[in-house]
Amino acid sequence: MTDWMASAADAEPPETSVTLDPDIPSVARMYDFFLGGKDNFASDRRAAEEVSRALPSVAGVARSNRLFLQRAVRFVAESGIDQFLDLGAGLPTQGNVHEIAQSVHADARVVYVDNDPVVSSHGRALLALDEQTAVVEADMRDPDAILGDPHVTKLIDFDRPLCVLFVAVLHFIPDQEDPAALVRRYRDALRPGGQVILSHAAVEERRNVEVGAAYRSASASSPFVARTREQVTSFLDGMEIVDPGVVLLHEWRPEGGEFPTDAGWTAVARKTV
Repeated sequence: MTDWMASAADAEPPETSVTLDPDIPSVARMYDFFLGGKDNFASDRRAAEEVSRALPSVAGVARSNRLFLQRAVRFVAESGIDQFLDLGAGLPTQGNVHEIAQSVHADARVVYVDNDPVVSSHGRALLALDEQTAVVEADMRDPDAILGDPHVTKLIDFDRPLCVLFVAVLHFIPDQEDPAALVRRYRDALRPGGQVILSHAAVEERRNVEVGAAYRSASASSPFVARTREQVTSFLDGMEIVDPGVVLLHEWRPEGGEFPTDAGWTAVARKTV
């Protein structure tokens, strides 16, 4: 356990707007389990193991997604952006967004958003250690509340370029909730030069059916909808997708040692007007 995580474990949990039920699996805590973390409950581990039976490579995919996030954040930071809004951020682990961004810009500002009370309970420790970072307990499907949240507006200057992250979250937004419109709402809040980092489960009929069924069977807190490259690309309409385009997890600017997988799409896009 890192010093950050140890501090979080000792911190008094803040008030939360969502009642924590350890018997209901959370996708954020399942992801933590797939990454080898310890901030999860027995229900999360059971659900994660059920998903693993449908997709045995899921832990490798989670690690590949994490490495993509790190490469993409570094790329965006090196392009000059020093403020980040991470939606559906999940539990903090080593190499998180603020650590990568601040390795490029010491004064980089990061706001993490998640609706899981366990994620929020780690926020006090993060705030205590880094005044340039905040955790907001909120649902990413309510962009007006998030964009107007005082913790967000304190750290994020919307008159300057901002990066918004949708990393492994949009496949938990069903079609009837219009994930493309959700992305557009955040995109519209960006100034020209702002960027979006996105990763999303890739559709493959058998895997989509089996993994989706596993999530439903496990009673996880969110649905699961894998999508095609074309569908994922459409989420970035009106933005310039930077090279190498919408590609698989291990294909986005690889640095060596990536886990080859066809389970996820990735992209970074820039707002030009």
